Amino acid sequence: MSKEFLRKSKEDKPVVAICYDFDKTLSPDDMQVQGYIQSVGYEVESFWKESNGLAEENDMDQNLAYMFTMIQKAHGKFVFNREALMDYGAKVKLFPGVDTWFKRIREYGESKGVIVEHYIISSGLKEMIEGTKVADEFEKIYASSFYYDKDGVAQWPAQVINYTSKTQFLFRIEKGTLDVNDFAVNDYFEPENIRIPFRNMIYIGDSDTDIPCMKLINTNSGYSIGVFNPETQDKRKVYKMMEDKRIKYFAPADYTENSELDILVKSIIEQTASNEKLVSFHYKNQKEQLNQNINVEVQEVKEKEKLILDLENSNSFARTHFVISKLKAFNNWSDKERQQLKQIAEKNNQVSYIKDDEDIAFFYSSDTVQNFV
Repeated sequence: MSKEFLRKSKEDKPVVAICYDFDKTLSPDDMQVQGYIQSVGYEVESFWKESNGLAEENDMDQNLAYMFTMIQKAHGKFVFNREALMDYGAKVKLFPGVDTWFKRIREYGESKGVIVEHYIISSGLKEMIEGTKVADEFEKIYASSFYYDKDGVAQWPAQVINYTSKTQFLFRIEKGTLDVNDFAVNDYFEPENIRIPFRNMIYIGDSDTDIPCMKLINTNSGYSIGVFNPETQDKRKVYKMMEDKRIKYFAPADYTENSELDILVKSIIEQTASNEKLVSFHYKNQKEQLNQNINVEVQEVKEKEKLILDLENSNSFARTHFVISKLKAFNNWSDKERQQLKQIAEKNNQVSYIKDDEDIAFFYSSDTVQNFV
C-alpha cells in the first residue's frame, strides 16, 4: 500500500524559509561532545580520531563512521536507543537567544505580512536535536538518524546527511514536498507555483560542510549567512567563505533581540515583503499576456478555418482573389491547414484555373504552404 504524502501548497502570503545547520550554528560545539563521548569513556579528540580513521581505512562516509562508532562504544555501557539520544540532546547548549529566536522571528514576519518557517539541515543526529528545548520550533528537522529494532535499540542508519546531500532538502522545502521519500520533489513546477522560491530562503551555517547549500542559495538570489562564535570572535572561516563568495553576510551567532544577526534577518524579511509584491505584479502581468496570446491564437485559428472554407466554396475568380488576399495575412499554418489548401488548389476549378496569377502563385509558393503544392 503506497503512502500518501503530506505536502505544503503555496499560500496567499510570501513564505521565508530559514534553514540552519545545527552544530556551531545554533550550538557552540558538536552535539556529540556535549555528554555522549564522555559517557563512553573517551576523550573528544581520540573519539573523532578513531571515527575518522575508520572512515579513511574503509572508504566510508565520515557520518556513517561516527554513527557506527557511537553504537559500538555504547555497548555494555547503556542502551543505545532514541530516549538515550534525546536525553543527551537535552544537555546540548545553545547560543545566546536561540531559545526565543524562532517565535520572535515568526512574529516579526507576521507583522510584515510574511510567513516565516524554520528548518534544520544538519549532519548531526536528529534524535539529539529532537531532545533540545527548541525541537518543536522547526517545520522539519533534516538530520542523520538511526533505524531501531522492535525493542527500540538503534541498529542501522535510517538517514545519513553529508555536506552534498544537504542540498536535496532545499529543493524539498522549495516545493513543499517535505517527506524524504516523496518523489514529487523531482516534479516540474511553474515558477509562479513554487511555494518557497530560493530567493526567499535564508541559509545560516558556520563551515565548509554548508558550502553546497550556500552556493545553491546564492546562485538563485537567496541569502546565505555565515556565523561565528561570539565568545571566541574567530572569524577565519567566515572570512574565507566571504572571499570565496559562499556567503553574502556574516555575523556573530548571537540570536538575542537587536543583535547583528537579528537585525540582518529582519531586514531580509522586510526586503522579501517588498520584493514579493513586485514579483506578484510580474506574474499577474505575465499571466494576462499569456492569456492574451492564447486568445489571439484561438481567434486566428477560427479566422483561418472560415477563410479556408470560403476558398473551398469559392464560385468565382473574383471571390478566389479576395479570399487569397485575406489568407496572405497569416504566416503560421498547421500541417492540417496546409493539406486543406493543397486539396483546394487541386479540386476547386476557381482556384486551379488561376493558380498562375501573381497573387495566387505567390501565396501557394510561400514558405508556409509550398511543400503541399
